[in-house]
Amino acid sequence: MELKALQNGSDIRGIAVDYENKKANLTPEQVGKIAVGIVRWLCEEKRLAEKHQAGALKIGIGHDSRVSADSLKQALIDSFLNQQVDVLDFGLATTPAMFMTTQFPQYDCDAAIMITASHLPYYFNGLKLFTKSGGAEKTDIAYILSHTEPLETTGKGNVMKADIIDDYSADLTEKIRKGMKTEAEKPLAGFQIIVDAGNGAGGFFAEKVLQALGADTTGSQFLEPDGMFPNHIPNPDNKEAMASIQQAVLQNKADLGVIFDTDVDRSALVDASGEVINRNNLIAVLATIVLEESPGSSIVTNSPTSSHLKDFIEAKGGKQVRYISGYRNVINKMIELNDEGIETPLAIETSGHAAFKENYFLDDGAYVIAKILMLLPKLQAQNETLGELIESLKQPLETQELRFEILADDVRKYGNQVIQELNEFVATHAGMDVDPENEEGIRVNLFDRYGSGWFLLRMSLHEPLLVLQVENDVRGMNQTTFAILTEFFGKYAELDVSQLSQLMKN
Repeated sequence: MELKALQNGSDIRGIAVDYENKKANLTPEQVGKIAVGIVRWLCEEKRLAEKHQAGALKIGIGHDSRVSADSLKQALIDSFLNQQVDVLDFGLATTPAMFMTTQFPQYDCDAAIMITASHLPYYFNGLKLFTKSGGAEKTDIAYILSHTEPLETTGKGNVMKADIIDDYSADLTEKIRKGMKTEAEKPLAGFQIIVDAGNGAGGFFAEKVLQALGADTTGSQFLEPDGMFPNHIPNPDNKEAMASIQQAVLQNKADLGVIFDTDVDRSALVDASGEVINRNNLIAVLATIVLEESPGSSIVTNSPTSSHLKDFIEAKGGKQVRYISGYRNVINKMIELNDEGIETPLAIETSGHAAFKENYFLDDGAYVIAKILMLLPKLQAQNETLGELIESLKQPLETQELRFEILADDVRKYGNQVIQELNEFVATHAGMDVDPENEEGIRVNLFDRYGSGWFLLRMSLHEPLLVLQVENDVRGMNQTTFAILTEFFGKYAELDVSQLSQLMKN
């Protein structure tokens, strides 16, 4: 198998454990080759060749709780040592903490690698890469996977054990105190906050951040790392995971519930009333925070956000910039806007990836929670919950998502053809208008006979799929929309629309 098949946007991802009829393709052998590509990338693209030749190149490695982590980490270490690279083995870590190993002077890593596959099932794993300037881009990953001939070296590297989580946690707690404008050692005393780590790498947050700030974390669940994820998928965008933390908050009468994905670059919350704060609700909370700090600023989101979110942000004096899905895409758009002089403090996807300009443009789920913790004393003084903070955000009555597999050989060409022809279809139907404020697929506003709502059809980032998202404020109107779209999609023989056909039978 060619290594390039392991590229997943700006990450590397594959099957690391044989599962049923799925054969492992991200093996220690493959990872050893990838490590060669990483060193060549650092030397040839990041201008670290001289440092490498001097035997001074240093790479940090961390991992989440996945069962394949140790074998893949050892393959990286062995390859790096043979290439005259020093390694800091950080063991169990988080993705944002691994980036900080390139920033904290006590570690000063030239690059950092996080072994993770986010929320995917246990048999997957992958690599996320950072340098001092930020995360790797798609072009970087392509370079790494296509340059696996070793450079000549004369010596061996060294490996040392290290622990980033204590330093990362201490840095985070200090930022929270600063954001609260307090020097109190325990500013969260009196608050009960539950953490759900989903048996990933986020269990540290209960003890090392919340308890350190004085919070009671009684009722926290699934803090112990377990790479089989026996309780629920560690994913803040998953309904079952959110129902689990919601139940824990209500049963324990807690003030707040916090949930992380496996590697802690995403998070979500449940407030004291049981209000689930993820997706559009999380964007609204963070928008409220940054628009108070930076009035009139812009906020970048991915395309599948509710139309009501745009109204909410504009009502608070901000501007929403809908952009292409993919966390690197929205982050890079934020960087681009700031470079143009357009104040843009936040980029966030509905999946929960959120990056702040003030925090290295890094998608960091723990920092998202930190920003919200800074609000808690103020909300308590006002006898207000997080849910009440965004009660003006209108919620759609119906929201559904369907995924259509593209069976054609040229997936992207076929998918784009469907999107283009849908544009022509919409132009001939009253009650539908193409939304011009959209840069991904086609977004259509619905009115009159289709109620009041919208739909979005876009290509999946990494799978051979077209994704259809439909929302409406009038009950029953999603079905009306699906009925007219059935007429459109029916002519595409190389598009599996069985989900839509099944929906229309119900």
